[in-house]
Amino acid sequence: MRSRPFGCGGVGGSALFGFFLVAGLLFALGSRAETGPGYAPLYAELLSEYTHSVDAEVGTRVDYSGLAKEPRWKGLLSKLAEMDPSRLGSREEKLAFWINAYNIFAIDLVILHSPVKSIRDIGSFFRPVWKREAGRIGGRGYSLDEIENEILRPMKEPRIHGAIVCASISCPNLAQTPYRAPGLDAQLDASIRAWLARPEKGLSLDRAKGRLELSRIFKWFAEDFGGRKGVLEFVQKYTPEPNSAWLAANFQRVSVSYFDYNWNLNQ
Repeated sequence: MRSRPFGCGGVGGSALFGFFLVAGLLFALGSRAETGPGYAPLYAELLSEYTHSVDAEVGTRVDYSGLAKEPRWKGLLSKLAEMDPSRLGSREEKLAFWINAYNIFAIDLVILHSPVKSIRDIGSFFRPVWKREAGRIGGRGYSLDEIENEILRPMKEPRIHGAIVCASISCPNLAQTPYRAPGLDAQLDASIRAWLARPEKGLSLDRAKGRLELSRIFKWFAEDFGGRKGVLEFVQKYTPEPNSAWLAANFQRVSVSYFDYNWNLNQ
């Protein structure tokens, strides 16, 4: 935060400058407490201790039973509830914050309603889990649906779909570190690549038969990627060689299908 210069001379001017300098610093610190990492260090600790990377479709396993007994989890929710989203500044801050909030609330819904086989068991036909209040931030409640469809998707960043995780096996792998504004682009790219690297749920290509199988997320949210052509261009960018080169040369003739979605918990 840059201080605005004051054109005051003499002792009085120096005192006035000092007053505004201190006030400005206090304001900046207060703002940082509201919009800064506050909750993130604790979230990082819990992710490190209660999630595990595995070479399986789920990608990242979450220890829900362990978190349910962990007093620091309630502390994390309290810190998140104290945040003031209106003070979030940059686009990167907003994206990182709301992706983390979505993932934390999805985990907490499972914890609060355990034992469940799937997050969808928490809701009902008339009031699905996505529409229920999932957690509180800044004095009000938010649902997963609101965070995804009213906050994140309008920001026109398709990579969110590789970062928000609805506690299910076929979801993208849950990142084991919080998303943060500095370096967010690299984090989002890494999440997409890790997701598409799973041939059971992200991307599978049979070049000999010209068949591409993708996560059903690319069907549900095709408009966020720019339709079929946009989806193909997107996955071609993030899938490794030789698949990337093959897709670039065969956009018109490749046959696209989608994996069944496994809603069982990512545990």
